[in-house]
Amino acid sequence: MNVIDINGLTKYYGKHKGIEDVSFSVEEGEIFGFIGPNGAGKSTTIRTLLALIYPTKGSATIFGKDCIKYGHEIRRDIGYLPSEVFYYEHMKVLEVLKYSASFYDNVNPARIKELADIMDLDLNKRIDDLSYGNKKKVGIVQGLLHEPKLIILDEPTSGLDPLMQQKFFDLIRKENELGATVLFSSHILSEVQKLCHRVAIIKDGTIVDIKDIQEMRRNNYKKVMLEFDGIIDISHFNLPGVTRLTLENNVMEFLYKGDINKIIQRLQGVKLANMLIEEPTLEEIFMHYYQKEE
Repeated sequence: MNVIDINGLTKYYGKHKGIEDVSFSVEEGEIFGFIGPNGAGKSTTIRTLLALIYPTKGSATIFGKDCIKYGHEIRRDIGYLPSEVFYYEHMKVLEVLKYSASFYDNVNPARIKELADIMDLDLNKRIDDLSYGNKKKVGIVQGLLHEPKLIILDEPTSGLDPLMQQKFFDLIRKENELGATVLFSSHILSEVQKLCHRVAIIKDGTIVDIKDIQEMRRNNYKKVMLEFDGIIDISHFNLPGVTRLTLENNVMEFLYKGDINKIIQRLQGVKLANMLIEEPTLEEIFMHYYQKEE
């Protein structure tokens, strides 16, 4: 059963395109990634899905119900964390969360304290005394306090330090194990790879691919930086699978897809000053993806 079904969803702001012909589905119990560079249309898709803005054309359903027609009813079973969170500044954290809980039936007060403890959130602080990261924690607790069936997260980790990010990922995994379906929007590929089962890739308001995350891991590119202690011939690394190869001031950079041992073999007898192999940024993957597509 699909919890989310999006079909040809399109949103124009006057003559300016927000999203166009976006279609994908999210299965019950799935953690589904939604990735793309900033400005690609992720937030527009989510806001349209939640009927916070209305589509120009196309349709979407959640729990089998039309998102526009039954939006008020559907949202009772959704936990939503927007990319930016804003609150009444002079309220205490606990007051904000109790106010949020009043919109739902039978929220257990112990649930608020449990989530706050997990996220190391002080319930007695005033909102205007909180850092951006702590305001984001309030949003996380607010989105989960009513034990939603569907959790929609839009760039949820911005502002969280690495320790809190890991606690957040563990919390979302636990909610998923308890039966919640998750739509996770991000521009950080490594986050999506850690958490998600499948992923939809959006660029310039259009879905360009939907992939199984295991397939993406197998076929992912690596970003390689080699700093040589001396002059090196760039053609020495002109191998199958190497793209965007540059050499400047004895520093070579390229993307590589293939057996990393072949790169190591080319380093035999070469004196290195430094070496770095890491995941490329999502933007770098997109750049290669579309150059190849063209």
